[in-house]
Amino acid sequence: MPTNKTFTMIKPDAVKDGHAGSIIKLIEAAGFRIVALKKTQLTSERAGEFYAVHKERPFYNDLCQYMSSGAIIPMILEKENAVADFRTLIGATNPANAEEGTIRKLYAISMEKNAIHGSDSDENAAIEGNFFFSHVEQF
Repeated sequence: MPTNKTFTMIKPDAVKDGHAGSIIKLIEAAGFRIVALKKTQLTSERAGEFYAVHKERPFYNDLCQYMSSGAIIPMILEKENAVADFRTLIGATNPANAEEGTIRKLYAISMEKNAIHGSDSDENAAIEGNFFFSHVEQF
């Protein structure tokens, strides 16, 4: 059964380019409630921990370098059917394939710099949210 929470992270390119406020506005307009939010920056080591599932992939080192290159805004969001609805809102990983009006169509630079992360499952949403936020930060 789906949960009502998901995890997202506005990536360094979108934060640097000043799109965070517009992205958050779209998220809230889509009916998501922000449960936790902060602005932070990953070290390359912490980025490596977060993306450990991709450690054997050829893009892993570039991904860790990129994700530690600037500020990010991680968030835990709440809404019925949160994971699936959020994946629809952000659009395809490759912005060229993303539907009009999705966050990635509007703000992504490329497939690698695609503006925003969204959990792909309820299980990963919980793991990823807990990576950034303690229990007392989630309200």
